[in-house]
Amino acid sequence: MDGHSIADVWDRVLGTQPAPPTWIALGSAVAALLAVLPHPVWRLTRNVVTIAHEGGHGLVALLTGRRLSGIRLHSDTSGLTVSSGRPTGPGMILTAAAGYTAPSLLGLGGAALLAAGHITALLWISILLLACLLIMTRNAFGLLSVVVTGAAFFVVSWYGSSQLQAAFAYLGVWFLLLGGVRPVAELQRKRRHGGARDSDADQLGRLTGVTAIIWVTLFLVVALASLALGGSWLAGDALAGGVPPFG
Repeated sequence: MDGHSIADVWDRVLGTQPAPPTWIALGSAVAALLAVLPHPVWRLTRNVVTIAHEGGHGLVALLTGRRLSGIRLHSDTSGLTVSSGRPTGPGMILTAAAGYTAPSLLGLGGAALLAAGHITALLWISILLLACLLIMTRNAFGLLSVVVTGAAFFVVSWYGSSQLQAAFAYLGVWFLLLGGVRPVAELQRKRRHGGARDSDADQLGRLTGVTAIIWVTLFLVVALASLALGGSWLAGDALAGGVPPFG
């Protein structure tokens, strides 16, 4: 690839792109909903939420000064992030709280980028985050999951038309916003039936003395608030013809 091509790519990443047609922005929301609601489909697509969940644990562990040992993603859509450091304190609490909130907050950040017209930037930021996650992944299924997801982002961002890139980006953000809600409901259902005794919420309960149901409620509030705010940005941007909802 010559220098001119590199300059073109860099300009596109830093620049803004026109808002996609309304049917793409809103149709992607319907497609994301269909990827979240039917259980047989969710069993596959939930792996993407697990990537965001475990990535959230890992990122916050590093930001709070903990040493990240590795991340594992399993075929049953569960995952494990191992970090070392103080077993108590703010760093451990924030790390434990990051998992269930990460998909929704990533979706909210993505919605802000899309509403501001940064479609290409969103795709390349996603590739960068997945590359960082790949370095810390420690099992074969996890490596495969991250590579396939990252490859999809790369192929679309490098070879896809502007409309395909927009559709893919909007679909991904809508999916994170919608997909961030269902795992919280599933968590509480498991807890109500006596399962998930070592869940993030229960670990936070033991770390803070605040009952686990409060943490589950907090996860749900973050997920629903992110969906409402991010969804209003995406839908409002589409209906307004691409005018960002903020300055």
